[in-house]
Amino acid sequence: MSTELLIYGLIFAAVLVLVEGAYLTVFGKSISLNNKVSRRLEMLDKGAARQDVLEQLRKEMAQHSKSRSIPLYSLLAEKAQKAAIAFSPQQLIMMMVVLSGVAFVGMTIGTQAGMLTNVLMSAAVGIGAVYTWVSMKAGKRVSMIEEQLPDAIELMVRSLRVGHPFSSAIQIVAKETPDPLATEFGVIADESAYGRDVGEALKDMAERLDMQDMRFLAVAVTIQQQSGGNLAEILAGLSKVIRARFRLFRRVKAITAEAKWSGKFLSGFPVAALIFINLSDPHYYDEVKTHPWFVMGCIAVGLFLAANLIVMRILTNIKV
Repeated sequence: MSTELLIYGLIFAAVLVLVEGAYLTVFGKSISLNNKVSRRLEMLDKGAARQDVLEQLRKEMAQHSKSRSIPLYSLLAEKAQKAAIAFSPQQLIMMMVVLSGVAFVGMTIGTQAGMLTNVLMSAAVGIGAVYTWVSMKAGKRVSMIEEQLPDAIELMVRSLRVGHPFSSAIQIVAKETPDPLATEFGVIADESAYGRDVGEALKDMAERLDMQDMRFLAVAVTIQQQSGGNLAEILAGLSKVIRARFRLFRRVKAITAEAKWSGKFLSGFPVAALIFINLSDPHYYDEVKTHPWFVMGCIAVGLFLAANLIVMRILTNIKV
């Protein structure tokens, strides 16, 4: 396998690790999705005022949607909004530039490619690493919220049945459930305490995360506020519907798994063949390695393989 391609891959992985390391260093371990303690509660335990915590969390959750007018950043804004990335849009763009510079230095030292190739590759690595990191954060965070939501609704149902008002049920969810849902509901509880309508806050959360199940919850609460009724029974039925949808999603995922893995195999087989050829005959590509278009050709092949994965993912992305 080409040493330069291996170096490019290692630099991309290193840049990805640098992004995560910088994120945890600036904002602390509590911002990690794997943290057992709610970030909002940890900030309050450290002595921060409730109003200051609410203001900071609301800023982090809404700052990216307000920056979609920034050129090229609109491609990243939606995912950054779902992931509630605490870095501001300007900081993310600056990070792309800095990481591109770090990648350029690494490529200049570790490879013999030309200046133009290193510039293009370093820009692709810096931007691609940040985009990949944000996408991974967004996907993981939304997936966790979707899994936590039915349990949170059932907790609200139990709270309502023992006599708590709905605002207290929201606060109980914020205290008893883990992140990321705990922080989201904690913000709603604080906004409700300062006079905001709970139904409106839930609707804004649903639109920000682009979650259909959360829209169902917001609509159910809004209708109950306007027309009355037994909210506990409504939410109990909603919890059953969400669990049924979740089972259906899993079933669709199982059905489309074969097609997804076929796409991964078709993209991975050429790479595996390349590794096998180099191991069995290390000098097989000696005559073309020195060609000036060799590295660019490898990059083009890699892009085609990546495009295959994207197309297969689109084909198997069934809307339920």
